[in-house]
Amino acid sequence: MTTPTTVVPRPAPALPVAIGAGLTNRGVVRERNEDSILTDPTGVLWAVADGMGGYGNGDVASDIVIDCLAKIPDEADPGPALVARLKEANEMVLERQRMPGMGRMGSTVVAMLISRAVAHVAWAGDSRAYLLRGGHLRPLTRDHSVVQEMVDRGELSPDEAEGHPESHMVTRAVGGGPELEVDLISVPLAVGDRLLLCSDGLTRCVYEQTVETLLREAAGPEDACQRLVREALENGAPDNVSAITVQIRDA
Repeated sequence: MTTPTTVVPRPAPALPVAIGAGLTNRGVVRERNEDSILTDPTGVLWAVADGMGGYGNGDVASDIVIDCLAKIPDEADPGPALVARLKEANEMVLERQRMPGMGRMGSTVVAMLISRAVAHVAWAGDSRAYLLRGGHLRPLTRDHSVVQEMVDRGELSPDEAEGHPESHMVTRAVGGGPELEVDLISVPLAVGDRLLLCSDGLTRCVYEQTVETLLREAAGPEDACQRLVREALENGAPDNVSAITVQIRDA
């Protein structure tokens, strides 16, 4: 007679968790800060919105973007939820533009929702996301800008694009037109990964090689943000500077 055996299911391994910090600064030249950031104590939702100061009321536009993203429910499907909220923000910014005395305004954005150890990143404009893995930095986003299009056409080299006089001209932005096209990427995460979301006020002042070094050497997310923003300020920071860093660690 066979003795029945009891199979005890093994518990599923705990998913890694995300901890992060954010820092924003008006920079050395600008009189006010039109960037807005979203940081999440639960480690799920993060965003940088860079108000377009050349249009005026950029801080209004970036605040609208962050407010819309903050409404994403915990159970939402990450990618579609990010895109839907950014399209909603686009409609709200366009509506605000039509109000008396407001005029044109807009905001670039990069947003990240982490779900089940996958980072879902959505963006429009030249706010960027990076991943530091194994000590090496790689971009997760590709700028929607006039200069990037020139690089794609072979009219500029990546080195020539750095510091180009038209580097501030974006081809997509929240509030830039009736139809907002949002790019989306999903990246599986591993323990030890570090992620950076930032406005172009950082990347226009700090070379990627320096960003890599500062992220790698930082003691943690708060220290990384302080190092990055300080470096931008020391390099003149003509624009507002915003950085969010997120670290993936064991549960």
